[in-house]
Amino acid sequence: MLEHWRAKLSQSKSAVRVYGTVAPYLEQWQLRHEAEALFHVPNYFVPRFPGATVSTIHDLSHLRYPGFHPQARVDYLKRALTNCLPRTNQIVAVSEFTRREVMEVYAWPADQITTILQGVDESFQPLADEVTAPRLAAYGLSHGAYCLFVGTIEPRKNVDRLLDAYATLPCELRAEWPLVIAGSPGWRSERTHQRLMQAQRDGWLKYLRFVPQTDLPALYAGARLFVYPSIYEGFGLPIAEAMASGVPVITSNTSSMPEVAGDAARLIDPLDVEELRAAIEFGLTNEAWRDAARDAGLGRAICFSWSNCVTQTVDVYRRAMNR
Repeated sequence: MLEHWRAKLSQSKSAVRVYGTVAPYLEQWQLRHEAEALFHVPNYFVPRFPGATVSTIHDLSHLRYPGFHPQARVDYLKRALTNCLPRTNQIVAVSEFTRREVMEVYAWPADQITTILQGVDESFQPLADEVTAPRLAAYGLSHGAYCLFVGTIEPRKNVDRLLDAYATLPCELRAEWPLVIAGSPGWRSERTHQRLMQAQRDGWLKYLRFVPQTDLPALYAGARLFVYPSIYEGFGLPIAEAMASGVPVITSNTSSMPEVAGDAARLIDPLDVEELRAAIEFGLTNEAWRDAARDAGLGRAICFSWSNCVTQTVDVYRRAMNR
């Protein structure tokens, strides 16, 4: 219920405007005695802080694709980020793609922004059938018997085109390997949910909604194929999680996704439904590619280490403190 009202408020221009006006002054008062500390903000917005500051920027989707957000959120992000950047000593970008976008849009100095790739939790790894079976059984699934998508159901994730592509696969493929979608409802997803329910009734899709973190490793590892045709990502963590789980990946050739996937995934134009359909059929049926993609993905996933992320972030802290 609380999340429901937060989502409603985020779409209200008046509520967002009041929050954006009051919150900075409240934060400034709360932090007024911390001049010797460092403040790391993991979600863009640097407060009026007397000490050193670091901000993590995940993406600029509100500028690149404003139609993917409620207008109130776009207005707030534009205003808040513009105001916060002058208070920022160092920026962490979650991908080189995001780093280049920030430098381009805000003319940000190269020596004040560092790319630090996100890490993948060690629980995401290849798991044998007998390990995944208890978790998957709770969802009515079997190891290796489904194609998987994980992500919020919202326009940016491109779920409607994924449904279009899967609906045109041969009936026998959809029957043998139904599409499983795990993700909470997002903004402007009502029509997509209607389609999910219809596909579920037709027997070739299972919609799990939100899946707890404890169940995600088994859900990934049990998939025959992972498909992530998002239109825009600042990083795309599900791609890395799937590769670490030993699952072949199909993802988009846009924004940060080729950077994350490297040479380990099959890349597609997310706006081309026929190309996506052909890639899914290929990924489900071509055993030689599947073996190669699985091995390449495991090798690529080694790059996404939280220990590396921590070490590099501490280096950024040192630079910020020496501002």
